[in-house]
Amino acid sequence: MATRRSKKFNDFGLGTKNDTGGYRALNKDGSFNVKKINIPFFERLNFFHSLITMSWSRFFVLILVAYFGINILFASIYTVIGVENLTGIVADGSFDQFMEGFFFSAQTITTLGYGRVAPMGYPANIVAAVESMMGLLGFALATGLLYGRFSRPSAKIRYSENAVIGPYHDINGFMFRVVNPQSNQLLELEVQVNLAMQRKNSELRDFYSLELERDKVAFMPYMWTIVHPISDKSPLYGLTAADLVEKDAEFVIAMRAHDESSSQTVYSRSSYKATEIEWGKKFVYVVKRENNGIVIDVGRIDEMETAPLNT
Repeated sequence: MATRRSKKFNDFGLGTKNDTGGYRALNKDGSFNVKKINIPFFERLNFFHSLITMSWSRFFVLILVAYFGINILFASIYTVIGVENLTGIVADGSFDQFMEGFFFSAQTITTLGYGRVAPMGYPANIVAAVESMMGLLGFALATGLLYGRFSRPSAKIRYSENAVIGPYHDINGFMFRVVNPQSNQLLELEVQVNLAMQRKNSELRDFYSLELERDKVAFMPYMWTIVHPISDKSPLYGLTAADLVEKDAEFVIAMRAHDESSSQTVYSRSSYKATEIEWGKKFVYVVKRENNGIVIDVGRIDEMETAPLNT
């Protein structure tokens, strides 16, 4: 009986076929450079994810549009059923009547109710009751989304714009820098650096997990330079800058840490393409002592200087 041999895949979920064709699989901001098409409309809907992850400006614009849209809708309904069904209306023209209905709608949906205008009769009272219920549910939803956006944990780790390959002890190393620019403390950080390179005369890619000088730290109050020593066991050993470009090399970084402020695990991702690597460079030391403390110039995270490679 033939035995089935298990095959170990190490493509990290990015696929072994080089479909990227010179494009990066992972964007600098950690998002995947993938667009999915031909998905049915209702299958791709994810309101919660969209509302939680969209920018703050778009979120507030959406809230304002929804607020004014609902009030315009109910103001139109009050106008259609007749403003004479609302007590205390002081308006002559149709536009003024519509605006009175709009402001009454705004007071009803927020359950504020100043008292000057009130509904009379079944039609107006039914519309006001429905609107007040929508207001309660809508503001509860908006409050929950607002809290969810504030409480959503995220690691705002900043990566150096470019990586370097420079001297490291008596060999060379692949290096990049990261820093936490915010005041929250990240604990128990772990980092993985993976390398994807296209095979020679093939559309397939090989994937490697790069061995790091240090892949874990307990704290990260400083700027951390992450180093992969290019020893004779490294997949980068003997390769040149032209070789990495030819092989369409991409370094994929994944970080995980515990956020002390939220007591949750946070993640961060980024990548470097072969063209984003500076050869024969090293990062400038940006830590100094000042007033019995340590000062780190985060703005100089990308600063580097020439450093001849070891041969």
